Amino acid sequence: MEKAWRTCGSIFLATVLTPQQRRSVDFLALISFLSPQKTTCFYQSFIFSRLHSLHTLSRIAGPDTMRLIIRDDKATASKYISDYIIHRIKSFAPTPEKPFVLGLPTGSSPEGIYKNLVKAHKNGEISFKDVITFNMDEYVGIPREHPESYHSFMYKHFFSHVDVDPAHINILNGNAEDLEEECIAYEEKVQRAGGIELFLGGIGPDGHIAFNEPGSSLKSRTRVKTLAYDTILANSRFFDNDINKVPKMALTVGIQTVLDAREVVIIITGPHKSLALQRCVEGGVNHMWTLSSLQLHPHAMIVVDEDATLELQVKTVKYFKSIEQVATSQGFGQALASAQTILKKRDSVRIKLDSPKSPTSKSFLAGPKPDLTRQITTEPQSAEPESTTNLSAPRPELTRQVTPEPVLDSMHTRLPETKPANGLEGLEVKELPIKAMHERVDSATA
Repeated sequence: MEKAWRTCGSIFLATVLTPQQRRSVDFLALISFLSPQKTTCFYQSFIFSRLHSLHTLSRIAGPDTMRLIIRDDKATASKYISDYIIHRIKSFAPTPEKPFVLGLPTGSSPEGIYKNLVKAHKNGEISFKDVITFNMDEYVGIPREHPESYHSFMYKHFFSHVDVDPAHINILNGNAEDLEEECIAYEEKVQRAGGIELFLGGIGPDGHIAFNEPGSSLKSRTRVKTLAYDTILANSRFFDNDINKVPKMALTVGIQTVLDAREVVIIITGPHKSLALQRCVEGGVNHMWTLSSLQLHPHAMIVVDEDATLELQVKTVKYFKSIEQVATSQGFGQALASAQTILKKRDSVRIKLDSPKSPTSKSFLAGPKPDLTRQITTEPQSAEPESTTNLSAPRPELTRQVTPEPVLDSMHTRLPETKPANGLEGLEVKELPIKAMHERVDSATA
């Protein structure tokens, strides 16, 4: 019985919810691990009401489209993303009981974003006290104190300058004794935190997200990854341009881990990444360009500079610019509404629909329904109907002309008889005289 309960719970989660909606580890644990004997009726009702709320949230959250924001240069693109993150955190209104979960990248792409966030924090515009962070990746085999480790990078550019709680910082340990166990534990931490609300990321020239190199499974999770030569070569600039100093393996979140986030924001700058952007926006989903997996996400936003759009068609660039202009003119921003706001609107709509005057309310549907069936009267009917047509008269039988039988004939019977020309009568029954060739010649010369 317990096995059947777990199986039903897993199937229900897989069919009803998308990965972005599995946000609370509490009801996931109840569904996945508790048997009916251990689960009270109260918890069962809570589980399924929570599931229904998240399923509704997925249908009304919008906008279900990829947003491409184009800015003049890297500085303005970074400023746009930092302002967007600040707006999202403020609208979320995090608390110790309900923290904002933020996924963070490393590398040269987000440096400007971190600089702007630190500046905003020092100006009192934003606090990261109730923010939980999960970093995308970390090298394997180098100490966390190494100047090029991602631990050092994050503390140098961000964590040491804001009020984030050190207990809320999560970075993969590339020196763990059991790397696979470290990856499994990392995924579990994400689930226990309630899922990632916003995942910020950058890409490489080949379109990889985190260390998900070309060919990575679109369903991949946090795992140990062997780095491609192009990635090692690109990262050698951080190791005195010596590829022998660059680690050859890393721990990275998977593509599915990124897609599980409620929102994904990617920054792409520079002409050397323009081909990857083109494959993501104008091409199809392809595991050789892992950035293209964002087409499967309902709330993905890519912020780029003009140089990164060199490979895009002109009409594509104009299209996304016009979309942003129209939305701005109508008072709509690119920010995704918080889950609490959406659920409140959903509840408000339900109250209106359940009002007695609403045709869809339960009281309206439960009320007496008019009898729409034909009333059969017992009054004697007149002998003749009101219609002038006598329905009792016999109807004439429908007949059709019989098709004549086909007559067999031949072609000569269809041709008219003609009389032969004069002098030819009887030749058809007489034998023509045969003369030798010498006789014809002699007669001709005579």
